[in-house]
Amino acid sequence: MKTLTFNNGDQLPILGLGTWKSKPGEVFQAVLWALEAGYRHIDCAAIYNNEKEVGDALARAIADGIVKREDLFVTSKLWNDCHRLEDVRKGLSKTLMDLKLDYLDLYLIHWPISFKKGVGFAESREQFYTYSDVPLAQTWQGMQQVKSEGLVRHIGVSNFNISKLEELFAVGGQGPEMNQVEMHPYLRQDKLVEYCRGKEMLMTAYSPLGSGDRSTSIKKSDEPNLFEDPIVKQIADQYDVSPAQVLIAFSIHRDIAVIPKSVNKERINQNFQSATIQFKSPDLDLLLGIKNQYRFIDGSFFTGSKSPYSLRDLWEEV
Repeated sequence: MKTLTFNNGDQLPILGLGTWKSKPGEVFQAVLWALEAGYRHIDCAAIYNNEKEVGDALARAIADGIVKREDLFVTSKLWNDCHRLEDVRKGLSKTLMDLKLDYLDLYLIHWPISFKKGVGFAESREQFYTYSDVPLAQTWQGMQQVKSEGLVRHIGVSNFNISKLEELFAVGGQGPEMNQVEMHPYLRQDKLVEYCRGKEMLMTAYSPLGSGDRSTSIKKSDEPNLFEDPIVKQIADQYDVSPAQVLIAFSIHRDIAVIPKSVNKERINQNFQSATIQFKSPDLDLLLGIKNQYRFIDGSFFTGSKSPYSLRDLWEEV
């Protein structure tokens, strides 16, 4: 398995199992299947509400000798209601307890959006904090602290644009080591990728398949289907693989970690085999040249008249 390397030499398997939208009752078996198939990178988050079951699967796999803890790379994310300095460690402690781990390999600030403590998804202005209430610099100082305590090996962010990343680098000390964002041929994030590489930050692509199984409440009726893109289908036929495998391999060929989600054993195995696909340069160029650009996870559920935040707080322009 191809790996990406942090500045201290630690390595991240470039292909991982995503667990967003994996339901309790399904995710336990999905994680076990993935580890049996050879995955060693598991991506989690507190707000996915399934970390206890993921933790049960990790514990079972370790006890059964399928994998050793030191061979695993486990990522989780700090939810929006734990952005105050005093809450960062509390959020992490709950995640470590649920995952049954002594440390995380990577811990990310999930969104550059702050809620008041105990809020799952803010539904009124009173449930939000503003950047004046809780500056991102304060949250980042909390992340630096938990790393210095050895509770996490690496720290980073998710869904951060360049201006928000600049705020964190201005704090001094350890800067973000990872930025996890939506990426696929319809959202290459070229400007953000160039910036992160210039800062020696690694990147992870979430929703590499377009996240078609997400809730209809956060979908648009006319959104495109990555699997039906003519170029994706052409290359899939050419290499005798599935469109999903082409989309996963797209990120791998860009040296960007990728975390497709599945709870289906066959698809988990197929996704893992994407790492063996060797595109020829002209085919990668075709994927990089797709004109259609679309953001599936647009973040609009965090903005609007009841929120102090706007989409400019989240994204670079496509």
